Amino acid sequence: MTATLHRVRVEDCPSQPWRNGGGLTRELLLWPTATTNTATQDWSVRVSVADISRDGPFSSFPGVDRWFAVLEGSGVTLGLPGGEHRLRRGDTPVQFAGTDAPGCRLIEGPTRDLNLMIRHGAGRMWKAQAGEPVDSRTLWRALYAVTRVRVRTPAGNTETLEPGTLLWGDSHDTGRWELLDQALAFWMTLSR
Repeated sequence: MTATLHRVRVEDCPSQPWRNGGGLTRELLLWPTATTNTATQDWSVRVSVADISRDGPFSSFPGVDRWFAVLEGSGVTLGLPGGEHRLRRGDTPVQFAGTDAPGCRLIEGPTRDLNLMIRHGAGRMWKAQAGEPVDSRTLWRALYAVTRVRVRTPAGNTETLEPGTLLWGDSHDTGRWELLDQALAFWMTLSR
């Protein structure tokens, strides 16, 4: 089967208000999806971008591992079980159990944030570095561009991602991806 790479732009995704009124979420991806009666069930990976406008708790997601990174704004302080964790734009993502619904305090005004949720399997999100390859020993992999970035794909093509773009491929996407620029971007994977 031939691999297809997929692009999703934040600006093309509709926003959904949080139940607590503290922000908006744009869901970039649920993978894989199985839809029944208008509800999406059995996803393994969820990628979203959230605009947080005020202090308040996150929602609880039992059975989900979460990663969180600040994309825009002055940052947040999360109240995690091990203590408070301060995050600013460009910091290493923080990982926590979805059952934990940490309190979130804005450092100075609204933020835009990247969220990776993994329901089934071992996932990971980390800051990308120029020249760093990500190989094909994954069920799913993606690169989210915070700033403009180029990535070389297994076909030898160079893909240019504009800010706010998610490029992803599944297990049919074999070979190495390599980040070509020193830019702000995040790798995400789901292991086999």
